[in-house]
Formats: sequence, structure tokens, C-alpha cells
Amino acid sequence: MSDEARQKLVAVRDEVTKAVVGQDAAVTSVTIALLVRGHVLLQGVPGVAKTLLVRAVSAALSLDSKRMQFTPDLMPSDITGSLVFDAEGGDFSFREGPLFTNLLLADEVNRTPPKTQAALLEAMEERQVSVDGVSRPLPEPFLVAATQNPLEYEGTYPLPEAQLDRFLLKVNLQMPARDEEIEVIRRHADGFSPSDLDAAGVRPVAGVEDVLAARRAVAQVTTSPEAAAYIVDIARATRDAPSFHLGASPRGAAALLNASKAWAWLSGRDFLTPDDVKALALPALRHRVMLSAEAQMDGVDADDVLHGVLASVPVPGMQQPAQHPGHQSHPQV
Repeated sequence: MSDEARQKLVAVRDEVTKAVVGQDAAVTSVTIALLVRGHVLLQGVPGVAKTLLVRAVSAALSLDSKRMQFTPDLMPSDITGSLVFDAEGGDFSFREGPLFTNLLLADEVNRTPPKTQAALLEAMEERQVSVDGVSRPLPEPFLVAATQNPLEYEGTYPLPEAQLDRFLLKVNLQMPARDEEIEVIRRHADGFSPSDLDAAGVRPVAGVEDVLAARRAVAQVTTSPEAAAYIVDIARATRDAPSFHLGASPRGAAALLNASKAWAWLSGRDFLTPDDVKALALPALRHRVMLSAEAQMDGVDADDVLHGVLASVPVPGMQQPAQHPGHQSHPQV
């Protein structure tokens, strides 16, 4: 069952490419988050297919999904649900909000005020919502794929550190390469509509049971003492880096471990290698570190510092490189 589930999860990427050109690393990141009960923050300028990507992944996985546009006037009850009076029954009943789904697309999550972000934080961490003193569990699997624009700050509420820390991975979606952009335009010229995934040929190739089976398999991926020490050394090195005011916490190290195990399993192995850790280090840690004031003034990028950290930490032993299914190199996420 493990091999069958892996083949289905790997096939999701091929389905998504029918609607999204490029962005393989982001697709893989969403899949990894599903496999280890995490969440993903997708950052990119408008028009790089953030929303389309999440919708295509949901369709390929045959998961229930909802999209929520986060705005400054959004209230917690708008996402959690609320009690509604039933005139016929003479009593209050609970009406579920958008959080009651398998995959929630939280568009422009940083546009909503802290009170609503706090409600989202409970759902992400506890996988439940509390309304009128009653806790209600969310369905499994449950994943928040949030998007934000890195360039527009007016009218936004920067995500607090506690909420950023709840995202397993932060993925930076880049502008497409020239040949990829030509393919995008060609598809639109042929009548492609981002709102019609069926016409694009995206079909479900996996389901909830496959995700749950994959989770059980990922949990069995072994981690050697050397690999565990390597992860800890990377996290500790971020705390000692002069360009960081704040380094990765033990929670960040645990997130890197879990994401790397999912990567190893998707690569067809039941053990972790240092290359798996390297492949996931940036998306797992870039949102858990804080640049010093001096580094910000110098225009230093957190990813550049993390590259330096990875280069400075000795790699334990020589291992075969982990490869992305269907690819010959690690993704740049």
C-alpha cells in the first residue's frame, strides 16, 4: 500500500502541470505539508498562479477545498462558523465556516486583523475551532495554504511570529522563466481558463485514504543519530549567525525533520539523508529566522544567510543525493 500511495502522490504533480506551468517545488511543498499534517505559506506577486496551484492540487487529490479572501473587515466567526437561531426548532444550531474543509486556501492572509488571525492560529495548531465555549474538531486531512504578496504592505497586518511558526513551509513563488511564460501564453491563446480545471484535464489521482496511508508510511522513515544531529547543528548555527537577530527554535528543527522525512519517502526511500535535509532547509526555516537591523539595512536576504549557514555546517558522511520524483535535482523552494 505504501508504494501505491507514493505513486499516486507523485502523480499529483503531473496532473497539476496540466493547469500550472512550472512551480513544481510549490506543488511538492503542499504535498509534503499534507503528509506531515503541516501548513504552507505561499509568497509571490500577483499573477504567478498561487491560487490556481492550490485549486489544482486539491482537484488532483480529490479533496474538499474552500477559498477564503482575507480582508480587513473579516471577523473570526466568518471563518470558524457561528450559532444560528433555528426558528422552526426554536433552538440555536451551529453553521460551519470555511475552516471545515480538507484544504483551505487563505488568500492574502496578512490582510485580516489579529483577532481573526488568532482564530486561524487555533485551527492550524489545534485542528479545532472554539465557538461559544464549545470546541469542534476539523476534518482530516486539514491543511491551510495561505498566500501573501511580498510587495504590498498598505492595509496589511504582518503575521505574528507565533503564527508564522505554525507554517511548516514558506515557499517563494518566482516569476516564470521565458520558455515557461511562453507556454502560459500559448495555453491562454488556445482557450485555457484558470476557472475550468476540468477543461484543462486535471483529474483526481489520489484521495483521502491515500494521504492517510502515506502519512503512516512517512512516520516509519528512519532517522539516524547523525542525521538528527545534523538538523540540530543547522538550527543552532542559525542562532549563532551574526546576520540573524533570531534563529530557528527547536520547533523549527522538528519541522525540518518532518518535512525532510516526507521528502525522503516521496523520493522512494525509508531513511533520511543529509541531502533531504538540505533540500528542505530553506522553506522550513526562512520564516522562522529574523534578520538583524544591520543586515536589513545592508539589504541582506534571509535565504542568502541560510545558504551560508548550510555551507558552514559539516555534513555527516557521504550519502546518495535525494531526488525529486521525475526530476534530476532538488527544487529551489
